[in-house]
Amino acid sequence: MSETEVKISRREQILQAVVHMLEANPGGKITTANIAKTVGVSEAALYRHFPSKAKMFEGLIEFIEDAIFSRTHRILQDFPEADVRCEKTLTLVLTFAEKNPGMCRLLAGDALAGETDRLRHRIHQFFERLETQLKQILREAELREQKVTSISLTATANMLNALVEGRIRQYVRTEFSVSPTQHWPEQWKLINQQMLRSTG
Repeated sequence: MSETEVKISRREQILQAVVHMLEANPGGKITTANIAKTVGVSEAALYRHFPSKAKMFEGLIEFIEDAIFSRTHRILQDFPEADVRCEKTLTLVLTFAEKNPGMCRLLAGDALAGETDRLRHRIHQFFERLETQLKQILREAELREQKVTSISLTATANMLNALVEGRIRQYVRTEFSVSPTQHWPEQWKLINQQMLRSTG
């Protein structure tokens, strides 16, 4: 194994340790000393891979962004109908959240208390980007399917985004006991009945 491969795997090991700590200790503060102890290295060795704890969190946020938005791109390619695109996009985020409870603490912002403004801004940007994606889907529904939203397009996209964010926050607040996908099929059915109407 080359030195680069060792470096990459150690970086991944560190990030995995941070995720595990976020999940195992809901509401607890993560320190570099604890991370180093979990990984089995000195704090000095930790800083060779990440210059700060903020950079570790940033690495995890980048992972979340890549995981979600690479897949939403595929959804747009594979499914032409707006309602299916919305449902699959929202289900993707909720399922990702369910499978990655530690990362939900980043998305909910509770793990970022006392951290740099830059990290909180990155999370803000994540949800802004998701909302923009939903707006685009709904805008294209009018062009491609002659369907418009029952309330304003902006209000609809905001509601869908707020629903996802709320489910993630609830998951964190209940210390991961209430799954983000709980009741989701019934909830989506109700939303979908009212969301779009034909212009024809």
